[in-house]
Amino acid sequence: MNALLLAAGVFIALGLATAMGMLLRDRLPSHHLNSESKEVIRLATAIVGTLSALALGLLIASAKSDYDDAQTELGATAARIVLLDRLMAQYGPDATDARQLLRELIESRLDHGWAVETSDDQLAGRAPAYREIEAVQGKLRALDPQDDVHRLIQARALEVSGHLAEGHWLQIESADEGLPWGFFIVLIYWLALLFGTFGLQAPANPTVLTIIIVCALSVAGAVFAISDMANPYAGLIRISDKPLQGALGRLGTP
Repeated sequence: MNALLLAAGVFIALGLATAMGMLLRDRLPSHHLNSESKEVIRLATAIVGTLSALALGLLIASAKSDYDDAQTELGATAARIVLLDRLMAQYGPDATDARQLLRELIESRLDHGWAVETSDDQLAGRAPAYREIEAVQGKLRALDPQDDVHRLIQARALEVSGHLAEGHWLQIESADEGLPWGFFIVLIYWLALLFGTFGLQAPANPTVLTIIIVCALSVAGAVFAISDMANPYAGLIRISDKPLQGALGRLGTP
């Protein structure tokens, strides 16, 4: 789900919860909102508020961890790409075609994005990424080493290319994990309950309404950050492709 739409939905839900609290306050008998009743409400909402803060913190930490892991993996992938190119350079002219295929693969990924949604499509006659990786591996397997040195280089190059292919499929398989939606829905319920009690107790003056709106925007911003970082290869908060650009600049050098 688009992170901006999700954040907007959370903001609207919290606003509706606040409005419902204000409407309910006008319809309740006065003794339901006396000082003793408000004190009990504050104690109950303090528990829910603590749970909400913990849950929101856990989601932010989880999303940041996924984002950092993806950034680390992209850096490792760039290093493997350069290493594979250097191994093929050491092999000699027979590996020139494989080096060219590797360069075309990286250029294609930079042009069309490193997101899972664009990595394996076949639009505009472009082969999916896994086919391009397999083509490089096919070129490496087709080499005919004439001595032990070249056989060792070929084996090492196939090993590194295997790590690249494995990283690609790990990215594909982990893309469906996303957010823990059950946990997330419970969190939104807790937050809506909190904002409903805000509306139930707070006077409807411009200062209070402004503070509630700012708080709702802050929560929606946190939800946006969580959702956007859960997909680190796309969206507004995405990992930089500078490692790949740096790797591309080193490919093909003698």
